Amino acid sequence: MALSESAHGMWSSRLMFILAAAGSAVGLGNIWRFPYVVGDNGGGAFVIVYLLCIFLVGIPIMSSEILLGRLGRQSPINTMKTVASSSGASPGWQIIGWMGAFVGFMILSFYAVIGGWIIAYVFKLGSGDFSGMDSGFSGSTFADFTGNVWSVVGWHSLFLIITIFITARGVSRGLETAVKYLMPALFVMLAVLVIYAATTSGHFVQGLSFMFSLDFESLSWNSVLLAMGQAFFTLSLGMGAIMAYGAYMPKDTSIIGTATTVALLDTTVALMSGLVIFPLVFANGLEISQGPGLMFVTLPVAFGQMAGGQLFGCVFFILVTVAAITSAISLVEPVVAWIVEKLKTTRVNSALILGGAAWLLGLGSAFSTNIWADVHIFAEMTYLDTMDYVSNNLLLPLGGILIAVFSGWVLDKKMRDSEMINDSAYYPVWQVLTRFVAPLAVFTVFILTFVTA
Repeated sequence: MALSESAHGMWSSRLMFILAAAGSAVGLGNIWRFPYVVGDNGGGAFVIVYLLCIFLVGIPIMSSEILLGRLGRQSPINTMKTVASSSGASPGWQIIGWMGAFVGFMILSFYAVIGGWIIAYVFKLGSGDFSGMDSGFSGSTFADFTGNVWSVVGWHSLFLIITIFITARGVSRGLETAVKYLMPALFVMLAVLVIYAATTSGHFVQGLSFMFSLDFESLSWNSVLLAMGQAFFTLSLGMGAIMAYGAYMPKDTSIIGTATTVALLDTTVALMSGLVIFPLVFANGLEISQGPGLMFVTLPVAFGQMAGGQLFGCVFFILVTVAAITSAISLVEPVVAWIVEKLKTTRVNSALILGGAAWLLGLGSAFSTNIWADVHIFAEMTYLDTMDYVSNNLLLPLGGILIAVFSGWVLDKKMRDSEMINDSAYYPVWQVLTRFVAPLAVFTVFILTFVTA
């Protein structure tokens, strides 16, 4: 059943797949979301739970997504249809592909809004707007910026235009070319910023201690759910991206080994981001539990009060922009591939259709900080908050359960064995984690979170 190549193109090598998958995984989840979630949930205790989620749940499910993608060699929707049929399973399992595409599209819509904020802040930091300014000025600047609906929508539009342009160029000329240059640049910039934080803030050890201090009293079941949601979000699991990228993966490449490499790179970026951010925050006596404002309110003050901060602040936001774009193109790919297959149209037309739809859906998130600021969709959450919570803490883990159950129990054994031939040493461990540990862990956290809420 398995095709040797995808009709959409192929990665030229294992390294290119690793860079692409790492580009998908490394994004705002690592650099924007991870530090403030750690700050809000007590530091090192949360990091430990997060790492457990990565290695006991994240890697097995990522391996499963790659496995399914390489078997189907199509968009996630059609891959699940084909693989389920070949396994003699119910066509209802196609819901995995539909859920992944839907959640990825949903995330893209608000991801592009935040990506637009970040591009704007590249210019704000680079122009020296925050030099010598305090948190009051920084907070009012961010409030004025996000409160201007035309400004937010404009930057949101620019971010999507860049993303759609890259995606429309295809796997080899677009996706692969982008990650080939952007991912090495990202790692170099991050390494420079870690050295900068270690040598200029004077609080590097304090930041290190905060990230790894074990304050388990600050953990709740909601914190565990957040850690699991963060693991899914940062590894791009359950949103069709990894399955789509797996469809372009060479046949002779180790699935589990590659997934582990990607997870290690992704986790390294998240931890390094914390080592950049926390020392700078402590050095300036700023609040660590700032929520999403940590990046846009607290950090500009830290950079603005330090020698060379204008340059390094600008570099930091360029770094985050690169990470956001490489992740965004992976969110676009599953639906773009499906539109090409369904409508028999070009990638350019498909990317434009998807981009326009994501732009429209994203307007709700763009309005959440201005004209819809008082509109609450669920409890006290704005439209943007609701999209973030529902996708990351509910739909992604649910999709992960279905992927693990299908891969571990439903997928035809011969098909599974044929794809795992290069992973014989780790195959038994993957089977145990995928069949039992991953789905039970996600399900248990779900139940306990709602029972104790």
